[in-house]
Amino acid sequence: MNNLTELELENLRHIIGGHSTIANKLESYAGNCSDPELRALLQRDAQSALQSRQQLLNFLG
Repeated sequence: MNNLTELELENLRHIIGGHSTIANKLESYAGNCSDPELRALLQRDAQSALQSRQQLLNFLG
């Protein structure tokens, strides 16, 4: 892990939490969506948010 300041670490945790929130909301929207094309788009974006979250977590160590 890179040497991060406390502020950088706090900001990174905040961003990781944001990605989790976005993924959860998109999955919820997809679950309530009746349009298959829009549902697929929302699910794909949710997966992308989870992948970004995981990449940030990997950066932490």
